[in-house]
Amino acid sequence: MVKKYETLDSGKRKDYESGLRRDTQEGKPRFDLLIVKGIPYEEQLVTRYAALRERGATKYGDRNCELANTQEEMNRFVASASRHFFQWLCGEDDEDHMSASIFNMQMVEMVKYKLKTNKTEKIVIKKKLTDKEVKKWQKRLKNV
Repeated sequence: MVKKYETLDSGKRKDYESGLRRDTQEGKPRFDLLIVKGIPYEEQLVTRYAALRERGATKYGDRNCELANTQEEMNRFVASASRHFFQWLCGEDDEDHMSASIFNMQMVEMVKYKLKTNKTEKIVIKKKLTDKEVKKWQKRLKNV
């Protein structure tokens, strides 16, 4: 069965000289404002955060962090967020502490949501195995 969608409407309109009429953006998230004008793409905080997520995916597997679903794991994210924030505040630049703070805060919010809504079931995450891991598993399977 195909879900029937409704187009939501605030009742307010913005008319343009061309004749275009649109609902206003009032009260709606403005993702277009996340990019700060005048800062190069690679220096944008959103870009730096996406790069941090890519490094994490490479190191631990895509969305591995989304497996967290306990108070203990949330506490670990809180500790990391706090540490990275103060490292950023003190001017340390050995790694991108601002992006790491944001990552950990996002994961805290994710676990809080899971705990609040009882959505703590495990999710399956596919990870591309390295050549070394493939050989290790092939060796183990031969011995079975």
